[in-house]
Amino acid sequence: MAAAAEQRGAGLEAAVRGGLRVLRERWMRGTRERGGTAPAPLPAPPDGAEGVSVLQRLPIDVQLNIMSFLSPQDLCRLGSTSCYWRAAVQDPLLWRYFLLRDLPSWISIDWKSLPDEEIFNKAFSDVSDNALYDHMAVYRRSCPRGRRSLKSSRPRYGTVTSFLQSLVTQAEPRFAMFGPGLEELDNSLVQKMMTCPEILLVAGLPHRQIHGIGSGVSFQFNSNQKFNIVTLYSTTSVERRRARKEQAVAVNKMFYQENSTVGNPQAMHYSVIAQVRKVCEVVDGFIYVANAEAHREHDRQEELARILAMIDPALGPPNRPLLVLSCVSHVGVKRIPCVYMAHQLQLNLLHQPWMMQDTVAATLDGLLNGIEWLLEEANYKSAQ
Repeated sequence: MAAAAEQRGAGLEAAVRGGLRVLRERWMRGTRERGGTAPAPLPAPPDGAEGVSVLQRLPIDVQLNIMSFLSPQDLCRLGSTSCYWRAAVQDPLLWRYFLLRDLPSWISIDWKSLPDEEIFNKAFSDVSDNALYDHMAVYRRSCPRGRRSLKSSRPRYGTVTSFLQSLVTQAEPRFAMFGPGLEELDNSLVQKMMTCPEILLVAGLPHRQIHGIGSGVSFQFNSNQKFNIVTLYSTTSVERRRARKEQAVAVNKMFYQENSTVGNPQAMHYSVIAQVRKVCEVVDGFIYVANAEAHREHDRQEELARILAMIDPALGPPNRPLLVLSCVSHVGVKRIPCVYMAHQLQLNLLHQPWMMQDTVAATLDGLLNGIEWLLEEANYKSAQ
């Protein structure tokens, strides 16, 4: 999907530079012929009108070509200057170009903002829709900067409740961390978390057991918020080292298949072993570490089946948040963009809040953003 997206991106660039207006008029014409709703044409500036800028007098296709070089933020500022530019900057093909161009560079996406997969599969000048898709609204909802500006649609009393709860001593929130990114990458995410106090301070080492599973490590976030992570590996350290040396795939001992679904991945269904089940019953959320390195092979269908086994509502309270760390070993490794990763893992099928965050194991880049979201979601759930 990533390679195909890159090819589409190159085609989109050429299409925009060659004349967005031509495509827009073709789309409008095809929509009218099918009886659909076409976008209103841009108002032409009257000849000799006072106060009309030189830019506004340029041909429409030239204006759109110039606007394609602006950032979406600058485009919105331009739209606030006059009625003419307010209509001009809302051109649907222009925003579709921005959306498909910028998607690969976004470092996070969540359950509220993931764009529909159909956006990737349609040709840039596709005129098969009876109605015009609001790509501008999708862009504003999906891009990380837009999500931050629209952050928290929760009622204000939720914030007050969280503050009052923070005054009361309560147990640290606990999260179960698992996934192939813990074991397959050249750099260890867990080891880096344990040895970088300037990024994440270790507040306590395992000192008790949860039904045979280590209680995990306590960390301190933002100087006051403590949380606990129970790291679950699919094999022993010896088996992982042997598998890496032999370039083989170790058998995952955390899961087992309840029925025979060989040759039918759509029917793949896993359950967790008894020890892992006990952990799932007591944690407040989950951290899935995905391997996002583009040069590796990935069975995302199997990954989804294992995620579903861990977050099974039968194992604990529903709607516990899931943080997906889209992780690579170090800076410079080509990664699969997180929006494409979210669709590959079919996270849109999940019913609880989730967020995917680009992360680098060697530097912990992106980790704190994901942890902050996870703690906010866990605290919000406990306040309900």
